[in-house]
Amino acid sequence: MSKLSKIIALSVFALAAGATSAAVSTPAAKAAPAQASASYIITRDGVQLYYKDWGPRNGQPIVFSHGWPLSADSWESQMLFLASQGYRVIAHDRRGHGRSSQPWDGNDMDHYADDLATVIETLNLKNAVLVGFSTGGGEVARYIGRHGTGRVAKAVLISAVPPMMVKTADNPGGVPMEVFDGLRKQQVENRAQLYKDIPTGPFFGFNRPGAKVSQGMIDNWWMQGMQGGHKGTYDSIKAFSETDFRADLKKFDKPTLVIHGDDDQIVPIDVGGRASAKMIKGAKLIVYPGAPHGLTDTHKDKVNADLLAFIRD
Repeated sequence: MSKLSKIIALSVFALAAGATSAAVSTPAAKAAPAQASASYIITRDGVQLYYKDWGPRNGQPIVFSHGWPLSADSWESQMLFLASQGYRVIAHDRRGHGRSSQPWDGNDMDHYADDLATVIETLNLKNAVLVGFSTGGGEVARYIGRHGTGRVAKAVLISAVPPMMVKTADNPGGVPMEVFDGLRKQQVENRAQLYKDIPTGPFFGFNRPGAKVSQGMIDNWWMQGMQGGHKGTYDSIKAFSETDFRADLKKFDKPTLVIHGDDDQIVPIDVGGRASAKMIKGAKLIVYPGAPHGLTDTHKDKVNADLLAFIRD
C-alpha cells in the first residue's frame, strides 16, 4: 500500500469512528421534552429535525414547510430574500426527509404537524407567518387544525395539497388513486430515476413546448430528494395524497394567502388552490397564469414580491 493510500485509509477509518461515536452518544432516544441543539431540534419521540434559522432574531418569524420529497433547501430563494428584508426565517427538514432522522413509523400528516409545532414551540416563535408549499401546505393546515393559531399571525399556501388530493366518493374532482399507486410503484422500482423524471417533466413544467429547461434546478431537486429516506418519502405519498384537510381549513382564523399556478400538473389548481381558497374564510387567491407546480423556483421573484406584500399588509 502506498503512503498516500495509507493516509486515505486512516482518514476514512477516523471519520467512520467519529461518526459511530457520535451516533452512539446522541441523546435523541432520551429527548423529553423537546430541545434544540445547534441546527437540530429533538422531538419528544426522539426524532432529530434539522432546521435553518436565518435573519435577525428580533425580526417577525416566517416559518416554511417544504414539499415532497425535498428539504428546507427548496426555500432558499424565499428565505434569502425575506431575511434580507429584516425577517427571521426558519425552515426544517421534515422527518424522513433531508438531514432529519429517518424513523420507520410516524411518517404521516399528524406527526408532521406535531413536528412543526415542536419547532415553533422550542424556538418560542410568536406572531409567526406560516408558509407551506405542496405537502408543506398540508402540514400547515394540519398544524392549525391540531394546534390552533395562538402563535400564528398569517398563513400562506403555495401549490398546496389541501383540501384533499385523492378522488373519493365525496371528492369526485380529485386525482385518481391509480396515479399515487403508480408513483409508489415507480419509487420502489427505481427511486433515483423517478426523482429525475419528476423535475425534468411536470414539476417545473419543463415538459411544456418552448419551456426553458434548467439542468441545475433538475439536479438540485434530485439531490434533495435522494437525501431523504426511502421509507419516509414512500410513506409521505400516502400522507400528502389521502389526508383530508377540509376540517382543518375551516379552523383558519388568520389572514391567509393562497398562491397557485393554473398549469400545475402535480396538484391541479381546481383540486388545490381554488378549492382551498373557497373553504378558508376571507382567503386571498393569486393565480399565476401558465405557472407550474414548482413556481417558488420558476417564478421566484413574483412569489417573493407577493409574500412580502402580504406579510407587510
